[in-house]
Order: sequence, then structure tokens, then C-alpha cells
Amino acid sequence: MELDILYQDRDIVLCVKPVGVVSEEGGMPGLLRGQTGAAEIFCVHRLDKAVGGLMVYAKTKAAAAALSRQIAEGAMEKEYLAVCCGDAPERGEMRDLLYHDAAKNKSFVVKRERRGVREAVLRYETLARTKGLSLVCVTLVTGRSHQIRVQFAARRLPLLGDRRYGGESAPALALFCRALRFQHPRTGAPLSFEVAPSAQAPWDRFSF
Repeated sequence: MELDILYQDRDIVLCVKPVGVVSEEGGMPGLLRGQTGAAEIFCVHRLDKAVGGLMVYAKTKAAAAALSRQIAEGAMEKEYLAVCCGDAPERGEMRDLLYHDAAKNKSFVVKRERRGVREAVLRYETLARTKGLSLVCVTLVTGRSHQIRVQFAARRLPLLGDRRYGGESAPALALFCRALRFQHPRTGAPLSFEVAPSAQAPWDRFSF
């Protein structure tokens, strides 16, 4: 499988993860080692297997540590496109308590804090609507398992193709990481990358 690599240097490689490939070892790192010739590839953040889009990987332990610090401090901005089933408001913020059941690999919105519960926050803007569907741009403030999927579903706006959380059937889950903004782990230079999903189902109902 040939990956779409947007940028690489001695410290990092930024690419588009295809739908159906896992972010961690056994998936993307092995593919990147084979394509770039890098001795090591370190995964510092994740996308669900069913989600495609931009990811940055480190080529050194030092770069991995620096990128991980940015993520922990909320300094790496991640922006997603999603298609919701329903008419989403023009814009808004979602703030919930989420519990992730590892055995079921499913997250739930809960009302009280307890062990394993973490706050989830995102902001969104609706870009377009058509035939009962809304195209939204989502900026994550926190990064929780299935966060976008479960927070929108909890408001009766499940994502198209997300049968796990009550969405309408589609050839694929309509969730895509379209932008990453962060500082270069060695030089500190600001980096910004953006890419659109391919004009195929389920994205073919909107233009990019």
C-alpha cells in the first residue's frame, strides 16, 4: 500500500492514514518504515481504524517525546470534517463526561464523575447541509476515545456510516482528520497541514 506522504524530514513524517489501517504498530508504522526507509517510526497520536486523515509520526525518540508533550499540553491542534445525520446548529461547543468501556470498545456520555470518566470538549461549525445531513468542521479541545462520534450521537446527530453509535448506513464512516497544526519537535517552527477527503462516498454529497 502506497501512503500519501505530505512532508518528512529527519525528525517527523506527516501522511494521510487510509481508512481500515490501524494507527499503531502492525499498521501505519510498518508501512511508513517500508516507504521512507526510516529505522524507527513512533506513533504519538491515534485515529480509529475506521477513520482516515492526517497523522504525524516521529522518526526519533526525542521527536516523539516533544510531540507527545505538545499533545499533553493541548498545543497540537486537530481539525476534523464529519457528516452528521440531522440538522446541526450553526456552531457550538460540546462538553461532556465520557466513559470508555474497553471490553466493548465503546464510549458513553455519563452524568457523574467516577473512575475511568474523563471530560471531553470540542467545538464545531456547520459548513453545509443537504437532504437531512450536515457537514461540520470539528476542533478537538480534548482527545478521548470515539469522542466526536459519541458526543454528536448523544445530541441525536450521529455520524453518517457510524452504525456503532446509531448513524445511517454508508460505505464508510464520515469522519476525517483534515488539519494538523503544531510546532516542529526540534526547531520549534510552526507547522500547518491541511488536506481534503477524497470525493468518494460518503463525502461525495459535499464539495471540497
